[in-house]
Amino acid sequence: MSDEAIELKTAPADFRFPTTNQTRHCFTRYIEFHRCLAAKGEESGECEKFAKYYRSLCPGEWVDKWNEQRENGTFPGPL
Repeated sequence: MSDEAIELKTAPADFRFPTTNQTRHCFTRYIEFHRCLAAKGEESGECEKFAKYYRSLCPGEWVDKWNEQRENGTFPGPL
């Protein structure tokens, strides 16, 4: 094992979401990630920061449901 300290981070503060309820922040970051992928392609590493943000904010069950909805064409958000 390495002696290096593990640094844990979450998404940076966002003035659009000033309250402690981070539901909308989570949803927005998820959408930003998928819009970035659509614009830049999966091969681009530029979208990875958005993935880290939504993964740190969103419960896994939500992400699984949203991924399923995207696959089925029933996702409620603007992608």
